[in-house]
Amino acid sequence: MKSNLHSPSRQLIDLRMMHADLDARIDLGALEAVPDEFLLRRLKKQRLALRDQIDCLERALQPPEPA
Repeated sequence: MKSNLHSPSRQLIDLRMMHADLDARIDLGALEAVPDEFLLRRLKKQRLALRDQIDCLERALQPPEPA
């Protein structure tokens, strides 16, 4: 069975992986002797944007609750 690389569930997995990668980069950057605050701020904004995309996609994938 061929999986669809552009399916919403696959996109969700990709976004979560990107979010985890950014988390790791932010953690490593904060441990530097002289952290690059500008870079950390930019990475945190990217992480927040990914979190928003993940939330939106998760809501779209959830079945509607019965009234």
